[in-house]
Amino acid sequence: MPDNTSLATWRDKISVSCLRLCSPWKNRQSWLCRLKGFGRDFGKKTPSAMPSTPGGSSKVVPIASLNPYQSKWTIRARVTNKTSIRTWSNSRGDGKLFSMEILDESGEIRVTGFNQEVDKFFGLVEVGKVYYISKGSLKIANKQYTSVKNDYEMSLNGESTIIPCDDAVDVPVIQCDFVSIGDLENREKDAIIDVIGVCKSVDEVTRLTTKSNKEVSKRTINLIDMSGKLVTVTLWGEEAEKFDGSGQPILAIKAAKLSDFGGRSISASFSSTLMINPDIPEAYQLRGWYDKEGHALDGQSLTEVRGSSGGLLNWKTLSDVKTEHLGHGDKADYYTCIATIVYLRKENCLYQACPSQDCNKKVVDQHNGMFRCEKCDKEFPNFKYRLILSANVADYADNQWVTCFQESAEAILGQNAAYLGQLKDSNETAFDEIFQQANFNTFVFHSRVKLETYNDESRIKATVMAVMPVDHKEYSLRLITNIRKLAAQ
Repeated sequence: MPDNTSLATWRDKISVSCLRLCSPWKNRQSWLCRLKGFGRDFGKKTPSAMPSTPGGSSKVVPIASLNPYQSKWTIRARVTNKTSIRTWSNSRGDGKLFSMEILDESGEIRVTGFNQEVDKFFGLVEVGKVYYISKGSLKIANKQYTSVKNDYEMSLNGESTIIPCDDAVDVPVIQCDFVSIGDLENREKDAIIDVIGVCKSVDEVTRLTTKSNKEVSKRTINLIDMSGKLVTVTLWGEEAEKFDGSGQPILAIKAAKLSDFGGRSISASFSSTLMINPDIPEAYQLRGWYDKEGHALDGQSLTEVRGSSGGLLNWKTLSDVKTEHLGHGDKADYYTCIATIVYLRKENCLYQACPSQDCNKKVVDQHNGMFRCEKCDKEFPNFKYRLILSANVADYADNQWVTCFQESAEAILGQNAAYLGQLKDSNETAFDEIFQQANFNTFVFHSRVKLETYNDESRIKATVMAVMPVDHKEYSLRLITNIRKLAAQ
Protein backbone atom coordinates (compact mmCIF):
# COMPACT_ATOMS: atom_id res chain seq x y z
CA MET A 1 0.00 0.00 0.00
CA PRO A 2 1.36 3.47 -0.84
CA ASP A 3 1.82 5.94 2.02
CA ASN A 4 -0.27 9.12 2.28
CA THR A 5 2.43 11.28 0.57
CA SER A 6 2.84 9.04 -2.48
CA LEU A 7 -0.95 8.65 -2.71
CA ALA A 8 -1.43 12.44 -2.73
CA THR A 9 1.29 12.82 -5.46
CA TRP A 10 -0.37 10.11 -7.57
CA ARG A 11 -3.78 11.76 -7.11
CA ASP A 12 -2.43 15.19 -8.21
CA LYS A 13 -0.92 13.74 -11.42
CA ILE A 14 -4.27 12.22 -12.32
CA SER A 15 -5.96 15.57 -11.57
CA VAL A 16 -3.71 17.48 -13.99
CA SER A 17 -4.23 14.94 -16.76
CA CYS A 18 -8.00 15.03 -16.32
CA LEU A 19 -8.10 18.82 -16.28
CA ARG A 20 -6.27 18.94 -19.63
CA LEU A 21 -8.87 16.63 -21.16
CA CYS A 22 -11.98 18.22 -19.60
CA SER A 23 -13.59 21.46 -20.74
CA PRO A 24 -15.20 23.85 -20.10
CA TRP A 25 -14.03 25.15 -16.70
CA LYS A 26 -17.26 23.96 -15.00
CA ASN A 27 -16.39 20.35 -15.84
CA ARG A 28 -12.84 20.84 -14.50
CA GLN A 29 -14.26 21.97 -11.15
CA SER A 30 -16.48 18.89 -11.01
CA TRP A 31 -13.49 16.57 -11.64
CA LEU A 32 -11.43 18.30 -8.96
CA CYS A 33 -14.19 17.92 -6.38
CA ARG A 34 -14.50 14.22 -7.10
CA LEU A 35 -10.75 13.59 -7.06
CA LYS A 36 -10.18 15.46 -3.79
CA GLY A 37 -12.45 12.96 -2.08
CA PHE A 38 -10.88 9.95 -3.78
CA GLY A 39 -8.01 9.50 -1.37
CA ARG A 40 -10.24 10.09 1.61
CA ASP A 41 -12.80 7.40 0.58
CA PHE A 42 -10.33 4.93 -0.92
CA GLY A 43 -10.76 1.45 0.49
CA LYS A 44 -13.98 2.31 2.33
CA LYS A 45 -17.19 0.27 1.74
CA THR A 46 -20.26 2.29 0.85
CA PRO A 47 -23.15 1.24 3.11
CA SER A 48 -26.40 0.04 1.56
CA ALA A 49 -29.39 1.93 2.99
CA MET A 50 -32.03 -0.34 1.51
CA PRO A 51 -32.31 -4.15 1.11
CA SER A 52 -31.66 -5.93 -2.18
CA THR A 53 -34.40 -7.41 -4.32
CA PRO A 54 -34.76 -11.21 -4.58
CA GLY A 55 -32.81 -11.22 -7.86
CA GLY A 56 -30.13 -8.93 -6.47
CA SER A 57 -30.13 -6.82 -9.65
CA SER A 58 -31.04 -3.53 -8.00
CA LYS A 59 -31.52 -1.88 -4.65
CA VAL A 60 -34.90 -1.06 -3.19
CA VAL A 61 -35.71 2.64 -3.40
CA PRO A 62 -38.44 4.56 -1.56
CA ILE A 63 -41.69 5.44 -3.34
CA ALA A 64 -41.08 9.13 -2.67
CA SER A 65 -37.96 9.04 -4.90
CA LEU A 66 -39.75 7.73 -8.01
CA ASN A 67 -40.06 9.96 -11.07
CA PRO A 68 -40.58 9.50 -14.83
CA TYR A 69 -36.86 9.99 -15.56
CA GLN A 70 -35.76 6.81 -13.79
CA SER A 71 -35.62 3.52 -15.64
CA LYS A 72 -34.14 0.99 -13.24
CA TRP A 73 -35.73 0.84 -9.81
CA THR A 74 -37.47 -1.52 -7.42
CA ILE A 75 -39.80 -0.58 -4.58
CA ARG A 76 -41.01 -2.65 -1.66
CA ALA A 77 -44.56 -1.68 -0.68
CA ARG A 78 -47.77 -2.87 0.93
CA VAL A 79 -51.05 -2.99 -1.01
CA THR A 80 -53.60 -0.90 0.93
CA ASN A 81 -56.44 -0.88 -1.60
CA LYS A 82 -57.37 -2.81 -4.73
CA THR A 83 -60.32 -2.20 -7.06
CA SER A 84 -62.33 -4.79 -8.88
CA ILE A 85 -61.76 -5.32 -12.62
CA ARG A 86 -63.56 -2.68 -14.67
CA THR A 87 -64.24 -2.99 -18.39
CA TRP A 88 -64.96 -0.52 -21.18
CA SER A 89 -66.13 -0.64 -24.75
CA ASN A 90 -66.01 2.21 -27.27
CA SER A 91 -65.21 2.95 -30.91
CA ARG A 92 -61.55 2.17 -30.27
CA GLY A 93 -62.28 -1.29 -28.91
CA ASP A 94 -62.77 -3.13 -25.64
CA GLY A 95 -60.53 -3.20 -22.61
CA LYS A 96 -60.24 -3.79 -18.90
CA LEU A 97 -58.26 -2.40 -16.00
CA PHE A 98 -57.75 -2.53 -12.27
CA SER A 99 -55.89 -0.24 -9.92
CA MET A 100 -54.32 -0.52 -6.49
CA GLU A 101 -52.75 1.78 -3.94
CA ILE A 102 -49.40 0.85 -2.41
CA LEU A 103 -47.50 2.26 0.56
CA ASP A 104 -44.02 2.24 2.09
CA GLU A 105 -42.27 4.28 4.80
CA SER A 106 -41.81 7.27 2.50
CA GLY A 107 -45.25 7.61 0.92
CA GLU A 108 -47.86 6.08 -1.35
CA ILE A 109 -48.67 5.82 -5.07
CA ARG A 110 -51.48 4.59 -7.29
CA VAL A 111 -50.76 1.70 -9.67
CA THR A 112 -52.93 0.74 -12.66
CA GLY A 113 -52.82 -2.36 -14.87
CA PHE A 114 -54.50 -2.73 -18.25
CA ASN A 115 -55.61 -5.74 -20.31
CA GLN A 116 -52.72 -8.28 -20.27
CA GLU A 117 -51.42 -6.88 -17.00
CA VAL A 118 -54.87 -7.46 -15.48
CA ASP A 119 -54.62 -11.16 -16.40
CA LYS A 120 -51.06 -11.34 -15.10
CA PHE A 121 -51.25 -9.45 -11.81
CA PHE A 122 -54.86 -9.12 -10.57
CA GLY A 123 -55.01 -12.61 -9.06
CA LEU A 124 -51.51 -12.30 -7.60
CA VAL A 125 -52.01 -9.10 -5.63
CA GLU A 126 -53.77 -9.22 -2.26
CA VAL A 127 -54.69 -6.28 -0.04
CA GLY A 128 -52.51 -6.09 3.07
CA LYS A 129 -49.55 -8.01 1.63
CA VAL A 130 -46.13 -6.64 0.65
CA TYR A 131 -44.49 -6.99 -2.79
CA TYR A 132 -41.36 -6.02 -4.71
CA ILE A 133 -42.47 -4.01 -7.75
CA SER A 134 -40.20 -2.89 -10.58
CA LYS A 135 -40.18 -1.51 -14.12
CA GLY A 136 -43.49 0.32 -14.10
CA SER A 137 -44.11 3.46 -16.16
CA LEU A 138 -44.57 6.73 -14.29
CA LYS A 139 -46.49 9.81 -15.36
CA ILE A 140 -48.05 12.90 -13.81
CA ALA A 141 -51.04 11.85 -11.68
CA ASN A 142 -54.53 12.84 -12.79
CA LYS A 143 -55.95 14.22 -9.54
CA GLN A 144 -59.47 13.95 -10.94
CA TYR A 145 -59.35 10.18 -10.55
CA THR A 146 -57.13 9.69 -7.51
CA SER A 147 -56.78 11.07 -4.01
CA VAL A 148 -53.42 9.43 -3.37
CA LYS A 149 -50.87 11.95 -2.12
CA ASN A 150 -48.29 11.64 -4.88
CA ASP A 151 -47.53 13.84 -7.89
CA TYR A 152 -47.02 10.72 -10.03
CA GLU A 153 -48.92 7.51 -10.72
CA MET A 154 -47.66 4.20 -12.08
CA SER A 155 -48.86 1.99 -14.95
CA LEU A 156 -47.84 -1.65 -15.24
CA ASN A 157 -46.44 -2.83 -18.59
CA GLY A 158 -45.04 -5.94 -20.25
CA GLU A 159 -41.70 -5.60 -18.44
CA SER A 160 -43.18 -4.98 -14.98
CA THR A 161 -42.61 -7.52 -12.22
CA ILE A 162 -44.42 -8.05 -8.93
CA ILE A 163 -42.80 -10.48 -6.47
CA PRO A 164 -44.19 -11.30 -2.99
CA CYS A 165 -42.03 -10.16 -0.07
CA ASP A 166 -41.92 -12.21 3.12
CA ASP A 167 -39.88 -9.70 5.16
CA ALA A 168 -42.52 -7.02 5.66
CA VAL A 169 -42.44 -6.17 9.36
CA ASP A 170 -41.14 -2.63 8.86
CA VAL A 171 -43.58 -1.70 6.05
CA PRO A 172 -46.47 0.40 7.44
CA VAL A 173 -50.02 -0.92 7.16
CA ILE A 174 -51.68 2.35 6.19
CA GLN A 175 -51.26 6.10 6.51
CA CYS A 176 -54.30 8.17 7.49
CA ASP A 177 -54.80 11.81 8.35
CA PHE A 178 -58.10 11.58 10.22
CA VAL A 179 -60.47 14.53 10.33
CA SER A 180 -62.76 14.88 13.34
CA ILE A 181 -66.45 14.59 12.46
CA GLY A 182 -66.97 17.85 14.32
CA ASP A 183 -64.58 19.59 11.88
CA LEU A 184 -66.35 18.42 8.70
CA GLU A 185 -68.49 21.57 8.58
CA ASN A 186 -65.30 23.58 8.08
CA ARG A 187 -64.10 21.51 5.11
CA GLU A 188 -64.79 22.28 1.46
CA LYS A 189 -67.45 20.41 -0.49
CA ASP A 190 -66.05 17.43 -2.47
CA ALA A 191 -62.93 17.32 -0.30
CA ILE A 192 -61.24 13.92 -0.02
CA ILE A 193 -60.77 13.08 3.66
CA ASP A 194 -59.91 10.28 6.08
CA VAL A 195 -62.45 9.73 8.86
CA ILE A 196 -62.88 7.31 11.77
CA GLY A 197 -65.82 6.75 14.08
CA VAL A 198 -68.07 4.29 15.87
CA CYS A 199 -70.83 2.78 13.74
CA LYS A 200 -73.80 4.04 15.76
CA SER A 201 -76.50 2.69 13.45
CA VAL A 202 -76.89 0.88 10.13
CA ASP A 203 -79.63 0.90 7.48
CA GLU A 204 -80.62 -2.09 5.41
CA VAL A 205 -79.21 -2.46 1.90
CA THR A 206 -81.29 -0.82 -0.82
CA ARG A 207 -80.89 -1.12 -4.58
CA LEU A 208 -80.88 1.71 -7.05
CA THR A 209 -80.96 1.73 -10.83
CA THR A 210 -78.42 3.98 -12.54
CA LYS A 211 -78.99 5.96 -15.73
CA SER A 212 -77.27 3.16 -17.64
CA ASN A 213 -79.86 0.68 -16.27
CA LYS A 214 -77.39 -0.98 -13.92
CA GLU A 215 -78.53 -1.98 -10.46
CA VAL A 216 -76.25 -0.89 -7.63
CA SER A 217 -76.43 -1.64 -3.90
CA LYS A 218 -76.44 1.17 -1.36
CA ARG A 219 -76.25 1.24 2.43
CA THR A 220 -76.15 4.22 4.80
CA ILE A 221 -74.62 4.19 8.27
CA ASN A 222 -74.15 6.78 11.01
CA LEU A 223 -70.71 7.43 12.47
CA ILE A 224 -70.04 9.19 15.78
CA ASP A 225 -66.71 10.20 17.30
CA MET A 226 -65.45 11.95 20.43
CA SER A 227 -66.69 15.31 19.17
CA GLY A 228 -70.23 14.07 19.89
CA LYS A 229 -71.19 14.74 16.26
CA LEU A 230 -72.68 12.25 13.83
CA VAL A 231 -72.41 12.04 10.06
CA THR A 232 -74.16 9.81 7.54
CA VAL A 233 -71.85 7.65 5.42
CA THR A 234 -73.00 5.98 2.19
CA LEU A 235 -71.45 2.69 1.10
CA TRP A 236 -71.87 1.38 -2.45
CA GLY A 237 -71.69 -1.92 -4.29
CA GLU A 238 -69.90 -4.85 -2.72
CA GLU A 239 -68.90 -2.83 0.35
CA ALA A 240 -72.58 -2.08 1.02
CA GLU A 241 -73.55 -5.72 0.57
CA LYS A 242 -70.93 -7.24 2.88
CA PHE A 243 -70.75 -4.56 5.60
CA ASP A 244 -71.69 -5.91 9.03
CA GLY A 245 -72.54 -3.23 11.57
CA SER A 246 -73.43 -5.59 14.41
CA GLY A 247 -71.70 -4.83 17.69
CA GLN A 248 -71.21 -1.17 16.67
CA PRO A 249 -67.68 -1.58 15.25
CA ILE A 250 -65.07 1.11 14.70
CA LEU A 251 -65.02 2.09 11.03
CA ALA A 252 -62.12 3.94 9.44
CA ILE A 253 -62.42 5.21 5.87
CA LYS A 254 -59.47 6.45 3.86
CA ALA A 255 -60.14 8.76 0.89
CA ALA A 256 -63.86 9.33 1.47
CA LYS A 257 -65.63 12.13 -0.39
CA LEU A 258 -67.30 14.92 1.60
CA SER A 259 -70.66 16.13 0.28
CA ASP A 260 -72.94 19.01 1.25
CA PHE A 261 -76.06 16.96 0.51
CA GLY A 262 -78.39 17.37 3.48
CA GLY A 263 -75.85 19.40 5.43
CA ARG A 264 -72.70 17.27 5.57
CA SER A 265 -72.47 13.64 4.48
CA ILE A 266 -69.75 11.24 3.35
CA SER A 267 -69.59 8.82 0.44
CA ALA A 268 -67.15 5.92 0.19
CA SER A 269 -66.25 5.54 -3.49
CA PHE A 270 -64.49 2.66 -5.30
CA SER A 271 -61.14 4.31 -4.49
CA SER A 272 -61.87 4.50 -0.75
CA THR A 273 -60.40 2.03 1.72
CA LEU A 274 -62.66 0.70 4.50
CA MET A 275 -61.20 -0.75 7.70
CA ILE A 276 -63.39 -2.35 10.37
CA ASN A 277 -61.90 -2.35 13.89
CA PRO A 278 -58.42 -1.47 12.57
CA ASP A 279 -55.39 -2.17 14.78
CA ILE A 280 -54.44 1.48 15.25
CA PRO A 281 -54.29 3.72 18.36
CA GLU A 282 -57.18 5.93 17.19
CA ALA A 283 -59.49 2.92 17.06
CA TYR A 284 -58.62 1.76 20.59
CA GLN A 285 -59.11 5.29 21.92
CA LEU A 286 -62.53 5.54 20.28
CA ARG A 287 -63.62 2.14 21.57
CA GLY A 288 -62.69 3.05 25.13
CA TRP A 289 -64.52 6.37 24.92
CA TYR A 290 -67.66 4.86 23.40
CA ASP A 291 -67.93 1.96 25.85
CA LYS A 292 -67.46 4.29 28.81
CA GLU A 293 -69.62 7.28 27.89
CA GLY A 294 -70.18 7.68 24.14
CA HIS A 295 -72.92 5.03 23.96
CA ALA A 296 -75.19 7.26 26.06
CA LEU A 297 -74.98 10.16 23.60
CA ASP A 298 -77.69 10.63 20.99
CA GLY A 299 -75.25 12.88 19.17
CA GLN A 300 -75.84 15.90 16.97
CA SER A 301 -76.10 14.89 13.33
CA LEU A 302 -74.42 16.94 10.62
CA THR A 303 -76.74 15.29 8.10
CA GLU A 304 -80.39 16.25 7.78
CA VAL A 305 -83.00 13.52 8.17
CA ARG A 306 -83.64 12.36 4.61
CA GLY A 307 -84.88 9.04 3.34
CA SER A 308 -84.01 6.27 5.73
CA SER A 309 -80.84 7.85 7.01
CA GLY A 310 -80.08 10.37 9.70
CA GLY A 311 -83.17 9.78 11.79
CA LEU A 312 -82.18 6.47 13.33
CA LEU A 313 -81.39 8.21 16.60
CA ASN A 314 -84.75 10.01 16.92
CA TRP A 315 -86.00 7.59 19.56
CA LYS A 316 -89.72 7.73 20.34
CA THR A 317 -92.37 5.63 21.96
CA LEU A 318 -95.50 4.97 19.93
CA SER A 319 -97.44 7.29 22.22
CA ASP A 320 -94.85 10.04 21.54
CA VAL A 321 -95.59 9.72 17.83
CA LYS A 322 -99.24 10.59 18.48
CA THR A 323 -98.88 13.18 21.23
CA GLU A 324 -96.16 15.06 19.34
CA HIS A 325 -98.24 14.92 16.12
CA LEU A 326 -95.38 13.53 14.07
CA GLY A 327 -96.12 13.56 10.35
CA HIS A 328 -98.59 16.44 10.48
CA GLY A 329 -96.15 18.97 9.03
CA ASP A 330 -95.31 19.77 5.41
CA LYS A 331 -92.62 17.10 5.38
CA ALA A 332 -92.58 13.53 6.62
CA ASP A 333 -91.07 12.78 10.04
CA TYR A 334 -88.77 9.88 10.84
CA TYR A 335 -88.45 8.12 14.16
CA THR A 336 -87.06 4.96 15.72
CA CYS A 337 -88.81 2.77 18.26
CA ILE A 338 -88.49 -0.65 19.83
CA ALA A 339 -91.77 -2.51 19.37
CA THR A 340 -93.21 -6.01 19.26
CA ILE A 341 -95.16 -7.63 16.42
CA VAL A 342 -98.69 -8.37 17.70
CA TYR A 343 -100.46 -9.09 14.40
CA LEU A 344 -99.49 -9.69 10.77
CA ARG A 345 -102.03 -9.43 7.98
CA LYS A 346 -101.06 -12.16 5.56
CA GLU A 347 -103.94 -11.58 3.11
CA ASN A 348 -102.68 -9.94 -0.10
CA CYS A 349 -99.16 -9.62 1.32
CA LEU A 350 -97.61 -11.02 -1.88
CA TYR A 351 -97.97 -9.87 -5.46
CA GLN A 352 -96.54 -10.92 -8.80
CA ALA A 353 -94.13 -8.24 -10.04
CA CYS A 354 -92.26 -7.50 -13.25
CA PRO A 355 -89.08 -9.64 -13.42
CA SER A 356 -86.98 -6.75 -14.77
CA GLN A 357 -84.30 -5.57 -12.37
CA ASP A 358 -85.32 -1.93 -12.52
CA CYS A 359 -89.09 -2.49 -12.25
CA ASN A 360 -91.30 -3.73 -9.41
CA LYS A 361 -94.70 -3.03 -10.95
CA LYS A 362 -97.46 -5.61 -10.70
CA VAL A 363 -97.88 -7.81 -13.77
CA VAL A 364 -101.15 -8.98 -15.32
CA ASP A 365 -101.64 -12.70 -15.94
CA GLN A 366 -102.51 -13.11 -19.63
CA HIS A 367 -103.68 -16.72 -18.97
CA ASN A 368 -101.51 -17.99 -21.79
CA GLY A 369 -98.32 -18.53 -19.80
CA MET A 370 -97.28 -14.88 -20.19
CA PHE A 371 -97.38 -11.96 -17.76
CA ARG A 372 -97.68 -8.35 -18.94
CA CYS A 373 -96.04 -5.30 -17.34
CA GLU A 374 -97.81 -2.11 -18.34
CA LYS A 375 -94.89 0.07 -17.28
CA CYS A 376 -92.36 -1.82 -19.41
CA ASP A 377 -94.97 -2.47 -22.12
CA LYS A 378 -93.68 -6.04 -22.38
CA GLU A 379 -94.84 -9.58 -21.77
CA PHE A 380 -92.70 -12.04 -19.82
CA PRO A 381 -92.85 -15.81 -19.32
CA ASN A 382 -92.16 -15.38 -15.59
CA PHE A 383 -92.46 -12.95 -12.68
CA LYS A 384 -90.95 -12.28 -9.27
CA TYR A 385 -92.73 -12.14 -5.93
CA ARG A 386 -92.78 -8.91 -3.94
CA LEU A 387 -93.97 -8.32 -0.38
CA ILE A 388 -96.23 -5.59 1.03
CA LEU A 389 -96.91 -6.53 4.64
CA SER A 390 -99.30 -4.77 7.03
CA ALA A 391 -98.36 -5.21 10.66
CA ASN A 392 -99.60 -4.00 14.01
CA VAL A 393 -96.73 -3.25 16.39
CA ALA A 394 -96.91 -2.29 20.04
CA ASP A 395 -94.73 -1.07 22.88
CA TYR A 396 -95.63 -0.50 26.53
CA ALA A 397 -97.48 2.73 25.74
CA ASP A 398 -99.44 2.26 22.49
CA ASN A 399 -99.74 0.39 19.18
CA GLN A 400 -99.64 1.37 15.51
CA TRP A 401 -100.34 -0.09 12.09
CA VAL A 402 -97.31 0.04 9.80
CA THR A 403 -96.58 -0.98 6.20
CA CYS A 404 -93.45 -3.03 5.48
CA PHE A 405 -92.06 -3.44 1.98
CA GLN A 406 -89.71 -6.09 0.58
CA GLU A 407 -86.55 -5.93 2.72
CA SER A 408 -88.33 -4.96 5.93
CA ALA A 409 -91.00 -7.63 5.48
CA GLU A 410 -88.38 -10.30 4.77
CA ALA A 411 -86.51 -9.30 7.95
CA ILE A 412 -89.68 -9.71 10.02
CA LEU A 413 -90.72 -13.02 8.48
CA GLY A 414 -87.22 -14.46 8.29
CA GLN A 415 -87.79 -15.70 4.72
CA ASN A 416 -87.39 -14.18 1.26
CA ALA A 417 -90.34 -13.34 -0.97
CA ALA A 418 -89.53 -15.99 -3.61
CA TYR A 419 -89.65 -18.81 -1.04
CA LEU A 420 -92.86 -17.46 0.52
CA GLY A 421 -94.51 -17.29 -2.89
CA GLN A 422 -93.64 -20.90 -3.66
CA LEU A 423 -94.80 -21.99 -0.19
CA LYS A 424 -98.13 -20.19 -0.53
CA ASP A 425 -98.85 -22.10 -3.74
CA SER A 426 -97.66 -25.49 -2.48
CA ASN A 427 -98.09 -25.69 1.31
CA GLU A 428 -100.42 -23.13 2.83
CA THR A 429 -100.14 -24.69 6.30
CA ALA A 430 -96.37 -24.10 6.33
CA PHE A 431 -97.00 -20.62 4.92
CA ASP A 432 -99.33 -19.78 7.83
CA GLU A 433 -96.84 -21.20 10.33
CA ILE A 434 -94.18 -18.69 9.24
CA PHE A 435 -96.56 -15.83 10.08
CA GLN A 436 -97.45 -17.38 13.44
CA GLN A 437 -93.78 -17.72 14.37
CA ALA A 438 -93.13 -14.08 13.45
CA ASN A 439 -95.68 -12.82 15.99
CA PHE A 440 -94.46 -11.43 19.33
CA ASN A 441 -90.92 -10.89 18.10
CA THR A 442 -89.35 -7.56 19.06
CA PHE A 443 -87.37 -5.39 16.65
CA VAL A 444 -85.98 -1.90 16.23
CA PHE A 445 -88.19 -0.13 13.69
CA HIS A 446 -87.07 2.94 11.77
CA SER A 447 -90.21 4.44 10.28
CA ARG A 448 -91.47 7.30 8.15
CA VAL A 449 -94.76 8.88 9.16
CA LYS A 450 -96.86 11.34 7.13
CA LEU A 451 -100.45 12.56 7.14
CA GLU A 452 -102.05 11.52 3.85
CA THR A 453 -105.47 12.33 2.40
CA TYR A 454 -107.50 9.85 0.37
CA ASN A 455 -111.16 10.36 -0.64
CA ASP A 456 -111.29 13.47 1.57
CA GLU A 457 -110.23 11.42 4.57
CA SER A 458 -106.93 12.21 6.31
CA ARG A 459 -105.01 9.65 8.29
CA ILE A 460 -101.45 8.99 9.38
CA LYS A 461 -99.54 6.50 7.25
CA ALA A 462 -96.49 4.85 8.82
CA THR A 463 -94.00 3.08 6.55
CA VAL A 464 -91.15 1.00 7.94
CA MET A 465 -87.85 1.98 6.32
CA ALA A 466 -85.64 -0.51 8.16
CA VAL A 467 -85.99 -3.37 10.63
CA MET A 468 -83.10 -4.34 12.88
CA PRO A 469 -82.60 -6.77 15.76
CA VAL A 470 -82.49 -5.25 19.24
CA ASP A 471 -79.01 -4.61 20.61
CA HIS A 472 -79.93 -5.31 24.22
CA LYS A 473 -76.65 -4.00 25.61
CA GLU A 474 -77.06 -0.65 23.86
CA TYR A 475 -80.77 -0.55 24.72
CA SER A 476 -80.11 -1.22 28.42
CA LEU A 477 -77.39 1.44 28.57
CA ARG A 478 -79.74 3.97 26.98
CA LEU A 479 -82.49 3.11 29.49
CA ILE A 480 -80.05 3.56 32.38
CA THR A 481 -79.02 6.95 30.99
CA ASN A 482 -82.66 8.02 30.69
CA ILE A 483 -83.37 6.91 34.27
CA ARG A 484 -80.44 8.95 35.55
CA LYS A 485 -81.65 12.01 33.64
CA LEU A 486 -85.13 11.64 35.17
CA ALA A 487 -83.67 11.13 38.64
CA ALA A 488 -81.63 14.31 38.31
CA GLN A 489 -84.68 16.45 37.54
